[in-house]
Amino acid sequence: MKNKMKKLLGLFLLLSFSTLSASPDIQHWKTKNGMRVYFVPAHELPMLDIRVTFDAGSARDGELPGVAHLTNGLLKQGAAGLDANAVATAFEKIGAQYGSGALRDMAWLSLRTLTDTQEAALEIFTKVLSQPDFPEKDFARRIKQVLVSLEADDADPGTIASKAWYKALYGDHPYATPMKGTKESVSKITREDIRQFYQQFYVAQNGLVALTGDINRKQAEAIAEKISAGLKKGKTAPALPPVKALERAEEIHIPFPSEQAHVMIGAPGIERGNPDYYALYLGNHVLGGGGFNSQLVKEVRIKRGYVYSIYSYFLLSRQPGPYMIGLQTRLSQADDAVKVTRDTVKKYMETGPGAEELNLSRKNITGGFPLRIASNSDIVEYLAVIGFYNLPLDYLDNFNDNINAVTAEQIKSAYQRHVHPEKMITVIVGGPEKTAAK
Repeated sequence: MKNKMKKLLGLFLLLSFSTLSASPDIQHWKTKNGMRVYFVPAHELPMLDIRVTFDAGSARDGELPGVAHLTNGLLKQGAAGLDANAVATAFEKIGAQYGSGALRDMAWLSLRTLTDTQEAALEIFTKVLSQPDFPEKDFARRIKQVLVSLEADDADPGTIASKAWYKALYGDHPYATPMKGTKESVSKITREDIRQFYQQFYVAQNGLVALTGDINRKQAEAIAEKISAGLKKGKTAPALPPVKALERAEEIHIPFPSEQAHVMIGAPGIERGNPDYYALYLGNHVLGGGGFNSQLVKEVRIKRGYVYSIYSYFLLSRQPGPYMIGLQTRLSQADDAVKVTRDTVKKYMETGPGAEELNLSRKNITGGFPLRIASNSDIVEYLAVIGFYNLPLDYLDNFNDNINAVTAEQIKSAYQRHVHPEKMITVIVGGPEKTAAK
């Protein structure tokens, strides 16, 4: 069964290049108990991809950071009386692939299966989704695993930098806490906490179903009803609190026994759906998101050799996600690398992108976009994002046109509205303890 699916996946990749220019036709409706559905038919191969997404990420952890991550990971450990091995064997027997994950905003479960075995795959998938047992022995084992992972994080300078940076950016906002939680919080989580989290957030009104594959609308409706029928109707999760703007810049030095420094610079950026997204996305590609063609790489790495790597991006979330510049350098060059990075950002905001580099970035983004929706798994992820963040159904159709419409002046204006170098947080991990720069 596995070999059959691999052959079909290989064939799909070949076929996809002949249809890359066609954006998917997204259909949308709700199930009987109010679960939203997003569907794209794809008849090239006898496959079905499903992604069930809930507003159940770590932003919903409350007083128990890590409970969202644990809940999502425990779903497949036992359901409807089947233990973890029985669940895994059931998927393996028919060659179906199960996946799951939890980020700050969302949590999801995914299923990929051949259409001729979809009934059997859906049978076990819906049990995992709607009848989890959260077995005691698996819960205890998972707690230990997470605690070991958190212990390892304490020895990883990149993770140390990330945790400190998010805390400095977001303060008491739910985005501030680590997605896996802390050793203190995870140690306090009980099976009852997991059950309560599941019962509150894994409900129809708080989720959506994204489907794509070799099925028609009637079949898609039946599958969506089967998936949502076992869930309680529930309620939509309450709105997250607004993110507070930073009032001043801060530089945080964290000692670590290393000759290298991990550096993170940035501030809260924009929320998903912000009208300035296209200008900022294209503008960031020129500044730090375009690899060796970006200004930060040219100025900080190529011209001066200060860093091993440097990049920047806007991470979009329901509330403003971070705008982040990350770099790694020798400890002895950290201050110089940070200064040149800041100077490059300030100059970019004053002048905006040049015509040649803007056109190069525009072509790179629009030329590569079809490859980002070249497979069913790509499409179903986009469907989930479109549904979760209430983006327009023609988002994929209009993406390249929106990028092509952006001007250099719009980029400059958007950066000046949303990026404030004088209020950015800088975290540097590496070397002995030192006094933060003024």
